[in-house]
Parts: sequence; C-alpha cells; structure tokens
Amino acid sequence: MATEQTVGTAQSAPQQTKSFTRFIPCIARILMGLGFFIFGLNGFLNFLPQPKEAMPEGAAALFGGFMKSGYMMPLISGTQLVVGILLLLNLFVPLALVLIMPVLVNIIAFHLFLQPKGFAPGIIMTLLELYLAWTYRSYYREVLSMRARPNA
Repeated sequence: MATEQTVGTAQSAPQQTKSFTRFIPCIARILMGLGFFIFGLNGFLNFLPQPKEAMPEGAAALFGGFMKSGYMMPLISGTQLVVGILLLLNLFVPLALVLIMPVLVNIIAFHLFLQPKGFAPGIIMTLLELYLAWTYRSYYREVLSMRARPNA
C-alpha cells in the first residue's frame, strides 16, 4: 500500500525541470539591443576606433555623401539608438524590429556590394532580427493580412 501512495504522489507532482530555450528570445533581444545601442551611440559620440585600412572607392563615396549631407547619419544612428533602447527595455519590441529592418537591409547591401569586409556583424544582427521576428510573429498577423479592410 505504501508503494501505491508513493507512485501516486510522484505522478501528481508538477514537473520542476524547465528548458533553457525559454531564455533564448530574451538573450537574442538583449544582444541585438546592445549592438544597436552601442553603434547608434557611436554615430553621435564617435568613441569606437575607425578602421585603419582605406575603404573601397564606392563605399568612401557613399559615406562621404552621408557625412556632407548631414541628413542620413543622424537618422540612421538615431534609429539604431532608439531601437537599441527599446529592445534593451523590452518595450515595443515588434515595432522596434520593424523600424530596424530597413537599416539591416542597407547594412547587408553595403557589405554585399561595396565592402565585403566586416560582413559578420550585419549577418549576426540579421539572424537575430529574423529569429526575433519569428518569435514575435503573432504580433504581425494583422499587419500581414492580404486583404485588409478599414475600420468604419
């Protein structure tokens, strides 16, 4: 009779082991947030060292135009900084992922077409972006409706 009682208790006890995978979205969000926070802040404060080797001609022309115009660099750096803060604070994460995607597309395109060196950070951030977008996919269902109707 004691064995029946022991078996019954073991079956009704809640499972205490939890998987480590539940932390992966949080880790990905924090890593991505740190990256964009640091690079966004660097766009305003220039605390990271510049590469010593010369940029290819096309890349130098693009950055020269950005710097001369005074328009794009604050916009890009500001977007990165705001998205980094939102991701670190776990605020408006689906919106932050949408805001940063055009920046990531341009980072990948820049390295693909103008400067193949330094491709790794862009790839890592893109993979984190895709993973987090998949993790938060339920928030995009309404936006991705093929035939959306206005609310009247």
